[in-house]
Amino acid sequence: MSLGWMGKNRVFVEKLVKFGNAYANSYKKEYPYNTSFQFSAAQIQVLEYILENEDKNQNMLEIANRLGISKSAFSKNVKKMVDKGLLEKYHTSENKKNIIIKATQAGKEVYEQYAKYAYEKSFKEIFSLLDEIPEQYVEKMEEILDIAAKATSEKAKQEKEVTLIRIEE
Repeated sequence: MSLGWMGKNRVFVEKLVKFGNAYANSYKKEYPYNTSFQFSAAQIQVLEYILENEDKNQNMLEIANRLGISKSAFSKNVKKMVDKGLLEKYHTSENKKNIIIKATQAGKEVYEQYAKYAYEKSFKEIFSLLDEIPEQYVEKMEEILDIAAKATSEKAKQEKEVTLIRIEE
């Protein structure tokens, strides 16, 4: 069967799918990433976002939404990282239901070790290639990735809606 509808973009779509599959396969698996802790890509993303926005005191739902993950997935990752001593939970004085997450000193140190490892292992080469591309083209790639993420997210929402309809029948 011909996949002609993709035209000249077939190789690009293939590479995007290959990356998505590789990332999905490793997203929840825990690795040491050259540190003394085991954590997953999902957990490091949570830690990274918390460190990057620590002055904003965002609650768990705000952070989960920003990362594009469910509140329950976010909560599971936070719990694992609290248990490892990398994150701490706080209540705000005005609302005990409002939980703020902060990185511990150990969390900050582990992130620094991870960042050095990740940079040398893959991002150094990626950034070097991005430096060769004019900024407007990099922005177009960012748009493409946003569209792909949105399409994937919409598909997941549609599947949930179908599941809900089937349960009500």
